[in-house]
Amino acid sequence: MAEAVQHSIDYESALGRDCTTLSRHVLQQLQSFSADAQDLSALMSRIALAGKLISRHLSRAGLMEGVLGFTGDVNVQGESVKKLDVYANDVFISVFKQSGLVCRLASEEMEKPYYIPENCPIGRYTLLYDPIDGSSNTDINMSLGSIFAIRQQEGNDLDGEAKDLLQLGSKQIAAGYILYGPSTILVYSIGKGVHSFTLDPSLGEFILSEENIQLPQHGSVYSVNEGNFWQWDESIREYIRYVHRTEGYTARYSGAMVGDIHRILVQGGVFLYPGTVKKPEGKIRLLYESAPLAFLVEQAGGRAITGTQDIMDVVPEKLHQRTPLIIGSKDDVALVESFIQRHAQAQEEKNIRAQARIPQ
Repeated sequence: MAEAVQHSIDYESALGRDCTTLSRHVLQQLQSFSADAQDLSALMSRIALAGKLISRHLSRAGLMEGVLGFTGDVNVQGESVKKLDVYANDVFISVFKQSGLVCRLASEEMEKPYYIPENCPIGRYTLLYDPIDGSSNTDINMSLGSIFAIRQQEGNDLDGEAKDLLQLGSKQIAAGYILYGPSTILVYSIGKGVHSFTLDPSLGEFILSEENIQLPQHGSVYSVNEGNFWQWDESIREYIRYVHRTEGYTARYSGAMVGDIHRILVQGGVFLYPGTVKKPEGKIRLLYESAPLAFLVEQAGGRAITGTQDIMDVVPEKLHQRTPLIIGSKDDVALVESFIQRHAQAQEEKNIRAQARIPQ
């Protein structure tokens, strides 16, 4: 009898999970059917639709002409544009044009935000996104991702400069990413924990796969492009030397940040994309990548820093501002930070000694 009852409970639990779609989950998280809650649920549904369209396109990329390779253009970041970058960016624009909720879209692929005038009287939301992260993996059939954040518009933005977006990461009301791999996974947070959904192709829906994901305090994985070793500051090189000689560390780096961050979210560890001596500002875009991922990882109990400052405390000065990024388990981020602080302190002491030797 007890086994039958347990079987019934397990069956109902599994069925309930299968019925928990993304839009339903948002409403459950907010415990409300208010207008704001329904807006956020609808926005997440549109993000999910964009993810489905991009996932379908990727699954057929090798069979269609004009999908893979470069366009020949250069984006606002000075990077060569992949055809898939353009397609994915257009998908997000098209999907949110129909939402009635989003007034502006800001993407790392566009120099200025894209305005949807017909939505602006009602839609007070802005979508910030990286349409395809890791596009260098496009032509070799490796994992890719999309990163997104939602913010509320403040003021009327009459000059079209979107200066209200130049604020702390805490101004994000939702953030997450979509990972395109063997399965398509959407991970999101609205400030109430981190939750994972998997696209069920037979249903055409993102179905809840894990709730309240928590990062381990420490993990064995460190993820960094060691090909840049000699371009980094000495503090980062010293950290890498430390993990090389310390048992228990494993290097994992795919060239697609979403995939690497997802591994760390599940297994723990640290992802590093530091600045270089020539470009100390780093490569990762604050509004479209660093801040959304920091919001998400902090909700899962992790931490994200530039090396000297928490990412969520950085106030951008421009829409396409870059930043170094060190993100992951708290203990692992703190360890990297300790190398940076120790090096900075040693450098400061060296400068003081040098000044003391200079005749006044």
